[in-house]
Amino acid sequence: MCSWCWGFAPVINAIRGRYGERLPVRLIVGGLRPGTTEPMDEAAKARTRGHWEHVRNASGQPFDFSFFDRARFVYDTEPACRALVVARRRSMADAFDLLAAIQRAFYTGNEDVTNPVVLAGIAARLGFNANQFRDTLCSDELGAETWQDFAITQQAGITGFPTLIASSGTEHEYALVTEGFQPAARLVPALGRWLGDTSLSGAAALAG
Repeated sequence: MCSWCWGFAPVINAIRGRYGERLPVRLIVGGLRPGTTEPMDEAAKARTRGHWEHVRNASGQPFDFSFFDRARFVYDTEPACRALVVARRRSMADAFDLLAAIQRAFYTGNEDVTNPVVLAGIAARLGFNANQFRDTLCSDELGAETWQDFAITQQAGITGFPTLIASSGTEHEYALVTEGFQPAARLVPALGRWLGDTSLSGAAALAG
């Protein structure tokens, strides 16, 4: 539910498509607004709408602005993050597929992806069992695993999303590739140069 992560989605797809197994990408959920309980007021809607317009103009990604007609929407990002962790348990590819599906559902379909039932329905379109998915998503164990991701983000000092970091394979050694949006035309060639000049073994994409 991070609009810049939606704008960055084609860039991640380009990186994964271009480099494949040469540069495996891991998805970590950063927790943009986990546990939010207050409904959006008109000022919050105006700020968020401005972000969406900026992302649309920079990335070309589509948005359904009828979202802002919703009354008392609680912009809690934790359920969507939990859903991605459920999918990641099956495979990283499933996590990225579900990320794309949730983003499309929210930003272009105006679906309420704070609702576990809605999230389970989206996951079912990708072959998950909806009831099992929902039960796992709502479990305490899954919640703890999700908050471990949030802790990784906080400990790394990451304050903006999306963020892409690269690893040489050595524990705790990471290099910041980008914090915030960068177009594929700039970022994909830069990663290619890194792959040629260093011993990169993987990357992690942190999404809110």
